Amino acid sequence: MRYEPGESLLHALDPRSKLALQVAFAVAAFAHTTPRGLAALTLLALGVLAAARLSPVAVVSDLRVVLPFLVLAPLVEGARLGAPWFDVAAARFPALAAYRVLLVLLVSAAYVHTTRTRQSRAAVQWLVPGRVGQLLGMGVALVFRFVPVLLDDVRRSRAAMRARLGSERPLRDRMRLVATSGLNRAFARADALAVALQARCFAYNPTLPPLSFDRRDWVVTLSAFALAVGALAV
Repeated sequence: MRYEPGESLLHALDPRSKLALQVAFAVAAFAHTTPRGLAALTLLALGVLAAARLSPVAVVSDLRVVLPFLVLAPLVEGARLGAPWFDVAAARFPALAAYRVLLVLLVSAAYVHTTRTRQSRAAVQWLVPGRVGQLLGMGVALVFRFVPVLLDDVRRSRAAMRARLGSERPLRDRMRLVATSGLNRAFARADALAVALQARCFAYNPTLPPLSFDRRDWVVTLSAFALAVGALAV
């Protein structure tokens, strides 16, 4: 998932209000652990995706690397070596926890899809002033720009391996080849990034885009505050 220009409601919001909504949603997701609470949060997450004009199916497809871990946790917790072989009660809590994580990831995907990297950096540096905020903003900018590139490199490595009939190799060999190729590409990208930063006279205090709140941002921020307070009061 990466930023895509658009004219959705979330695209028009200030990044600070979107960050407030994301944090409040995460607080509510980990405070409401009942199926009824998660059902309400599911509707809210779908509403956020609709405001970003994102398909839930497309987002889940982008998160397919994480999904096996979310599914595996309740299966391992509920598995038994003897009859009845699977304990539903034991798997209930990790299943709800995994679903909470999925909901948070959906809302996070909407934020990434609708927010420019420079806007995220400006919001972080506004929230945390001084050199610490500049370092955090720089880290956020590098992560948002660097991680999608690394994921594309891994996908290309897997596609190249399949084209060379690598899919017929044992699973351990395939994992080793993809991991080795991914690390080599990551180190090469890091070296290229360092050279690019030096060539462009990298500065800790670049000119960032201006941030401004309007009426919609205040509504979203106050709603996020109410959601967080309601979750903590439970």
